[in-house]
Amino acid sequence: MQVRLDKWLHAARAFKTRTQATRACDLGRVRVNGAAAKPHRALREGDRVEIEQRDWTRLWVVKELRDRPQPKAEAARLYEDLSPPRPLPDPVDRLRRRPPVGREAGSGRPTKRDRRRLERQLRSDRAVEGGGESE
Repeated sequence: MQVRLDKWLHAARAFKTRTQATRACDLGRVRVNGAAAKPHRALREGDRVEIEQRDWTRLWVVKELRDRPQPKAEAARLYEDLSPPRPLPDPVDRLRRRPPVGREAGSGRPTKRDRRRLERQLRSDRAVEGGGESE
């Protein structure tokens, strides 16, 4: 039996949707046996699947082929997980992903009170990042 890579990734719960699995394959974030794989690639038992998710590369060996999403307990039986432990999150990276301080469009120039509040918020964000400079 052979199963499409994107279907198997969805069945094994590597991605929430098959569309996400297809996109990851198209972007080159999924490799099978060391080579970049397209979503329509046929998987076989024993294939090594590498999935890049941000700064973590997961390494799975295919044990069973399924093309329909499985419950979480059953999905873990589809592969052998040889991945290294997930790295700890970087607190600076988390702050960089935070949306910038925003104001409503058309609200005009900030008042002195608004400006002080924004500066206070920015100062506290810098202290969290590790700058810790006091004024």
